[in-house]
Amino acid sequence: MLHLDHLTIIAPTLREGVAHVRDALGLDMPFGGRHPEMGTVNHLLRLGDDVFLEIIAVDPQAARPDRPRWFGLDDADRVRRDWDAGRRLRTWVARTSDLGPALDRMAPLLGRPRRVSRGDRVWSFGVRDDGALPLDGLAPCLIDWGARGSPAAAMPDAGARLSAFVVEHPDPAQVERLHRELGLASPIAIRAGPQLRYEAVVATPAGLRTLW
Repeated sequence: MLHLDHLTIIAPTLREGVAHVRDALGLDMPFGGRHPEMGTVNHLLRLGDDVFLEIIAVDPQAARPDRPRWFGLDDADRVRRDWDAGRRLRTWVARTSDLGPALDRMAPLLGRPRRVSRGDRVWSFGVRDDGALPLDGLAPCLIDWGARGSPAAAMPDAGARLSAFVVEHPDPAQVERLHRELGLASPIAIRAGPQLRYEAVVATPAGLRTLW
């Protein structure tokens, strides 16, 4: 089974990503770390014991990797267009303890397993050969944290909790079929909308806030 692991904001720069979350949630996201294999950097916000929010961007201090970056980050023009259009909460990541078979079941949609690291933590992540988001972000990326499990519980707690996670799409039935094929343990809420877009409702110390 697949479980919601984290929500991902794909930002043109970390500064813009952090400012967006501050405006939306009234919270400053702590720095996460760097991913040397992917040439990216992130900030992380705990949203529960096993779920969190991530802002990810190209790391300007890193050398360009010898493979396409994950989350479609090599296409800077597309990242900027989505950002300016308000598609900032761009995708999500599902957790599994058996990554290989999970990727094989949907091959080649979700990519191949890659070793990724941040500091002293190492895990496996499904990355497409072209680095693109699966189904333009409609399908999640897959992660296997290994024996250490999710890092969420060890993150600083700012009092934020995920209250609801919703996907908007012109064809809700297509999304329902995809979620069934993926075998999601707790499928996210689905509603009709003009384009693919995600919404997260987050309980904060100042009340419920919405993040796009």
